[in-house]
Amino acid sequence: MKSNEKKLIGTVISDSMEKTRVVAISTKKIHPLYGKKYPQTTKIKAHDETHQAKNGDLVEITEIKPKSRHKAWEITKVIQ
Repeated sequence: MKSNEKKLIGTVISDSMEKTRVVAISTKKIHPLYGKKYPQTTKIKAHDETHQAKNGDLVEITEIKPKSRHKAWEITKVIQ
């Protein structure tokens, strides 16, 4: 593995596609003027060759060379 690889942790919210999982990445942002924290969720499509991740699993995803128009991430391991 390279040291500059991007890795994220998120929850699988859809496993209905073949070899593709939709992963939700939740973060907290701070409003620039008011300073209030608010949640933000990003949905990322990730490649899952072995069908190891199911709905509700906590997974680690790594950025890879794009496999299709929307898939540039791959599930590296299932945490829970």
